[in-house]
Amino acid sequence: MTSSPAAMPQNPSAHLPQGFAGNSSTEDLRAAIDRSFGTTLERLKALVAIPGIAWPSFDRGPLERSAEAVAELLRGASLDNVQILACDKPDGTPGGPAVVALRPARDGKPTILLYAHHDVQPTGDTGLWETEPFTAVEKDGRLYGRGAADDKAGIMAHIAAYAAVSEVLGSALGLGVTFFFEGEEEAGSPTFRTFLEENRELLRADVIVVADSSNWKVGIPALTTSLRGLVDGTIEVQVLEHAVHSGMYGGPVLDAPTLLSRLIATLHDAEGNVAIGGLVARDTAAVELPEEDYRADASVLDGVRLAGSGSIASRLWTKPALSIIGFDAPSVDAASNTLLPRARAKFSLRLAPGQNPEEAMEAVRRHVESNAPFGARVTFTPGESGNPFLTDTSSPAASLAMWALGEAWGVPAVETGIGGSIPFIADLTELYPDVQILVTGVEDPDSRAHSANESLHLGDFRKAILAEALLLARINEHGL
Repeated sequence: MTSSPAAMPQNPSAHLPQGFAGNSSTEDLRAAIDRSFGTTLERLKALVAIPGIAWPSFDRGPLERSAEAVAELLRGASLDNVQILACDKPDGTPGGPAVVALRPARDGKPTILLYAHHDVQPTGDTGLWETEPFTAVEKDGRLYGRGAADDKAGIMAHIAAYAAVSEVLGSALGLGVTFFFEGEEEAGSPTFRTFLEENRELLRADVIVVADSSNWKVGIPALTTSLRGLVDGTIEVQVLEHAVHSGMYGGPVLDAPTLLSRLIATLHDAEGNVAIGGLVARDTAAVELPEEDYRADASVLDGVRLAGSGSIASRLWTKPALSIIGFDAPSVDAASNTLLPRARAKFSLRLAPGQNPEEAMEAVRRHVESNAPFGARVTFTPGESGNPFLTDTSSPAASLAMWALGEAWGVPAVETGIGGSIPFIADLTELYPDVQILVTGVEDPDSRAHSANESLHLGDFRKAILAEALLLARINEHGL
């Protein structure tokens, strides 16, 4: 599935499919990107300033302004067919506004769809930010701000790469290009499947580039070849009909938070491996991630022992990982001296490639219901789910992407897995079974997407634009 940097071929052109060859346009594309990079950066900063959050609890106005700003950028790239589209959620409320623009293919050329999303995560605790979240700030070669990396940089990489190819190739550009910038990815893409079904022909393509992932590290590019799937849900434990005085009744019965904690403790074994039976787990990652690198990237405190067994890369990419991401209980400051009758937790389970989400959800249900502590009443409520993803690395598009990444960075690209999930990719593969999907990105391990102080490495951002421009130019020249 993956290759270690030490084992990579030293010539990036080794990844070129048979019949492909480089030409002098690499330097022409690089020069075009360099000339416009200042403008590209200013446009990215302007997008970062728009707090477009698709969560229902946030004002929709900024999200709509974000969509219009992105649409205006596409119109500025001489794309006439620019639309802002949306469809309703199951409850009848509107989904996030997506921006779609098309350049039709000609001369028998293929079509490539460029995906990113313009919505962003909430800021979280603003006290943890060293800069204003929605004011883009350049510092030490990075651009800080919410969405600077995830995923407004993906939008600008697509637009800037297309602009460079259009400038360099001129009338020789016959490649079909479709831009699809989603407006609700950070809210779980609740209308994505419906949107695809309603716009199936509009979005049909031969290759899809999803710019929403990460590179191996600063200075080393990566093509993401696997993603974990996801299931989540809630577990509630109830032991009393109502709260009672802890002094008068405490002792013979344990409170709900204590029993829920005991149930949560059964989800992992003594080594920290997920202890739910029936889940797919493989120790198959060929590239190794040094423990010191993982500790630094994840900000693990000194003295904290890492959980699980097998290689760290496999623990991240090809094995399940379960986290408790929410817990309903009174706050410490508001606590009263009572035995709490019920407590609830939300779990998030990342699934290894090859795992069926429905089977995984049922496995969690069986586990929690069969491990009810002290006979407590356990209620399991399933939540969202998404399939894992595995790239066909032998496809012409994947081989060409590996070459383009290596050419742009000047070092061989790495095939990596990602521990996170992009559930909508499963919808893409189901509705477009013959499409070649490439998962790329502009982030690096220190981008801190979703966290405070999110940032983008500007040097790698420039290279990501060049890599995509090379990909577009070569597909235009040689087809697939």
